[in-house]
Amino acid sequence: MATTHILKREGILPTETELLVDRALQDLEAHSPELKKDLRPIQITSVKEVDVTAGRKALVIFVPVPLLKAVHKVQQRVTRELEKKFSDRQVLFVAQRRIIRKPARINRAKQPRPMSRTMAVVHDKILDDLVYPTEITGKRTRVKVDGSKVIKVFLDSKDATSLEYKLDTFSAVYKRLTSKDVVFEFPAEQAI
Repeated sequence: MATTHILKREGILPTETELLVDRALQDLEAHSPELKKDLRPIQITSVKEVDVTAGRKALVIFVPVPLLKAVHKVQQRVTRELEKKFSDRQVLFVAQRRIIRKPARINRAKQPRPMSRTMAVVHDKILDDLVYPTEITGKRTRVKVDGSKVIKVFLDSKDATSLEYKLDTFSAVYKRLTSKDVVFEFPAEQAI
């Protein structure tokens, strides 16, 4: 079976997990006619498996940035179907972004570094991608006495029931991708 959804550079072979996800996407494309048109252009660059807690894992599927908008159209339905196929894992889609390091004095670049390639912006975009169906309503960075930082992210409270079980997954995946500690919460409703 051909790998129709995997986008790799020449000479790099896909991993077993990537082949499993590719096969699952092909099955979805073949068996659900309403998703077929939207799934055809979607490609994945890589898949990482992240340990969330004891026994639970998450599949982080990386897609090219230009295709992210197309993925967002069908993300909720595809995530639901992939989580049925991989019953022991949760599925997240993240865009494959590149960080360009700060130019040093010795090797000045000819062009300035785009803001979209800075580490801060890429980490913010990863955060947005992780929680996609919902929106981030607020962010706080707490610096502890020992110097460690914890980012508190407040999500839209209208999605509290559908995303409550994924908050640990979001934290573990963000920690694995960026090595920053983050806590996801829903803001407490204020009585007026």
